Amino acid sequence: MYEVTVESGFSSGHYSATTRASAKNPHGHNYKVRITLAGAELDAAGLLLDFKLLKHVMRPVIERIDHQMLNDLEPFTVLNPSAENLAKYFYDQTSEQLAGDDSGPRARQDCTIWETDTTTATYYE
Repeated sequence: MYEVTVESGFSSGHYSATTRASAKNPHGHNYKVRITLAGAELDAAGLLLDFKLLKHVMRPVIERIDHQMLNDLEPFTVLNPSAENLAKYFYDQTSEQLAGDDSGPRARQDCTIWETDTTTATYYE
């Protein structure tokens, strides 16, 4: 099995939309996001997916939320902007873009969000 991974970062504000969380007041984070793709086969060039293409797929997702208050953006107007939900959001958005890509089959994708240097949430299917 092969894996390729790219990372990027963004800064956004949010507040917890639940009473259970400790972060009810608006605050911000310098997030880091990591997307990993895995597959058993490489293309004719010996690539699972070109790193540049994977970074290109992440770019519009980051541009939409960078330096924004997450709670003001769909789907986070109704969905708590937790690290877990951000990981699924990135997974869904990048999966949708990769579905239209014809560079070959991939067996798995996952997305990890760092809310701080020591706290992460990962989503995969």
